[in-house]
Amino acid sequence: MTTPALIALHEAWPEARIDVVADQRSSSLLTHCPFVGEIFIRDKTAGLAGIWQLVRHLRDRTYLAAIDLRTDFLPWLLRAERRSMRWLVRHEPPPTHAVERHLQVVKRVVPGLSAPPAPKVWWPASVGTWAQARKATLPGRVLALAPGANWAGKCWPLECYIELAGLLAPHFDGLLLFGSAVEREAAQAIADQVEQPTLNLAGTTDLVEVAALLPLCAAFVGNDSGIGHLAAAAAIPTLTVFGPGEPARYRPWGPRAAIICAPGAELSALPAQSVADALHEHLRALSVEAQVQE
Repeated sequence: MTTPALIALHEAWPEARIDVVADQRSSSLLTHCPFVGEIFIRDKTAGLAGIWQLVRHLRDRTYLAAIDLRTDFLPWLLRAERRSMRWLVRHEPPPTHAVERHLQVVKRVVPGLSAPPAPKVWWPASVGTWAQARKATLPGRVLALAPGANWAGKCWPLECYIELAGLLAPHFDGLLLFGSAVEREAAQAIADQVEQPTLNLAGTTDLVEVAALLPLCAAFVGNDSGIGHLAAAAAIPTLTVFGPGEPARYRPWGPRAAIICAPGAELSALPAQSVADALHEHLRALSVEAQVQE
């Protein structure tokens, strides 16, 4: 959800290189961005010693602007002509979504920005070629599924994903399963019980490879997780299943992303048929929109 802010900064200052502070996992999604300069890794487990070491590195240079979307202190410690951070916009009318909140922070140093750009992920040509080869092992229209999340409370029951795959079998020719290494067994349980040709990539791909594969899929369904945000950035029809959480603030951002919320935030109360119907309706709406634009 940070890339729209980065793209907005790049559009305002196209000649500038943007240094980024990120955690180890998310940093890979920015490695191939053409306007990102140096990526500084923030180790959240390193405590004050780690923060001080990070600040020492950042103070080696002077910045046109220091913008902090996550904390309220870092820009004060850096050499920068302009500074902005979250607390400076807390008393302004807050937008709902995190992407809009990020842009509000950016606007403090770059006035005149309008709506946030769409999110984006970058990858090298070699990864794109690899993704094409993997997708070629599945026929026709492929549905991407991500049955995991960063904690179990966000996971729609596995049996619901299996039932959903059956309901959608007439509309998709194959399944592509994504997730982490700890989710590989759950993904394999889906692969073992569906009729469609299935490729289980859970635990075998990094985030950049996932991002390169998603644009080759016809649609995505998954839990409230990072892969849903990558699907939205890929601009494929995306349906995210929400139980507990804040969908108004953290839903995937993008013109082709939709959500479905479980009754009472209880994921076990959300039938597979309801999710299948929601995906069909989303696809119909996007098709009508495309026809109008033509």
